[in-house]
Amino acid sequence: MSDSVKDPSTALDRIDLKLLRLLQAEGRLSNAELAQRVNVSPATCHRRTQRLMREGFIRGVRAMVAPGAVDRGALVMVGVVLDRSTPESFGTFERAVAGLSFVLDCHLVAGDFDYFLKIRVGDMADFNRIHGEQLIALPGVRQTRTFFVMKEVVDNAPLDF
Repeated sequence: MSDSVKDPSTALDRIDLKLLRLLQAEGRLSNAELAQRVNVSPATCHRRTQRLMREGFIRGVRAMVAPGAVDRGALVMVGVVLDRSTPESFGTFERAVAGLSFVLDCHLVAGDFDYFLKIRVGDMADFNRIHGEQLIALPGVRQTRTFFVMKEVVDNAPLDF
């Protein structure tokens, strides 16, 4: 997943930044409410919001589902070490992990691990099954280290800008 925008030279003015802040905090705002809060016409607001989406400043809009409500209350972080550090092995691993629906995030990192995965499962038994059947079978995996999250102190906080 890339954080790049279509035209990096595009400058964001104070209205664009306010739109982004408001939408990040409350994505269900109607265009009329949003326009009123940034003090522009609804047509201008709509045009600006569409531009922010089209140019990649807004990557998407979705509901944040309570994990426990859908039997995904256990959060697990997994450090992964690959057997080789080559562009080909990274690419093969990344393509494979992108197809796993239980992986919420996958990050290439520097340090003791090559990747960190953020995974949601129902419980420890569910993770044990997934680990044995799918995680260690991913291409190039030499080692995994699992961290069960005991308490989510900050999760998916809004960007501070």
